Amino acid sequence: MSMIPLPTFDLAHTFLVAFLALAIERVIGYPQWLHKRFGHPVEWYGSLLSRFDQRLNTPDQSPGWNRLKGVFTMLALIALVLLISVPFAGILQSLEYSALFEALFAVPLLAQKELKRFVRRVADALDSSTLEARQALSHIVGRDTSTLERSDISRAAIESLAENTSDGIVAPAFWLAVFGLPGIAVYKVINTADSMIGYKSEKYLTFGWAAARLDDLVNLIGARLTGLLFAGAASLTNPVATSRALATIWHDAKKHTSPNAGWPEAAVAGVLDIRLGGPRNYNGQLVDLPWMGDGRKELNADDIRKALRLYNQALVLFMIIIFFFWLFVY
Repeated sequence: MSMIPLPTFDLAHTFLVAFLALAIERVIGYPQWLHKRFGHPVEWYGSLLSRFDQRLNTPDQSPGWNRLKGVFTMLALIALVLLISVPFAGILQSLEYSALFEALFAVPLLAQKELKRFVRRVADALDSSTLEARQALSHIVGRDTSTLERSDISRAAIESLAENTSDGIVAPAFWLAVFGLPGIAVYKVINTADSMIGYKSEKYLTFGWAAARLDDLVNLIGARLTGLLFAGAASLTNPVATSRALATIWHDAKKHTSPNAGWPEAAVAGVLDIRLGGPRNYNGQLVDLPWMGDGRKELNADDIRKALRLYNQALVLFMIIIFFFWLFVY
């Protein structure tokens, strides 16, 4: 009986996989017919995590014990993902055109096309109806959108685009480029867990602690790289915007409540010469958050479209960088 081959983590191979995955996903995304038939890996992760949450999360008991159960949950999820993805990557690497096959299986774990589609939908809706724009925005942000006005909707869409460029594309592609399919699979299970239980609410303050801390850790490089990509992409047409983006990152990124999200958001604010962040309502309460950027406060659908153009430029630059890294290590 032959043993299942283990993958080799060769950078020449994994960088090629990352480049191919980004190129394929940019064009076709994750096809709807595949989603309808097999679901989505993030949904699989979410379903599994929900079972751990229901059985282990006991916020009314000892905080230390509940935190420990949250740590166990994350370790169990990561171990399970590695147990499946490592031998699976080994099998794929034993095939001819292995990089292409690995890239195809990595495509569902990236979100270039989907993110662009959802954000563009907000901009298009904003042209005709604030109500429709609020509904479109509700698909990409977690907070209540029912009272947001045009400028607030535009700002929230741009912030979501900036942050999700890191969480949904750059960071997962980075881990794919470094550790192949197991790298991106582990990243996505951590990121999914953070989006589900990584809150500072009474229910998840202790149980979700490990998920939130791990997500901060695995996004540390991706978020900073995303900010630099936005700044670098602007340099192709407007060097002044690049300088402004770098200055905004330096002065304002640390103001964000997240240790990572401030980098891409501050970069976009600097490039577009607008203000992001600022006071907002959460659960009916006004939260006085600091501003990022020194530009305009009043935003509109055209600003969302400018952000989308910057998004496209940044991701093309990202693919070029990965391609040249592949040439260097090949």
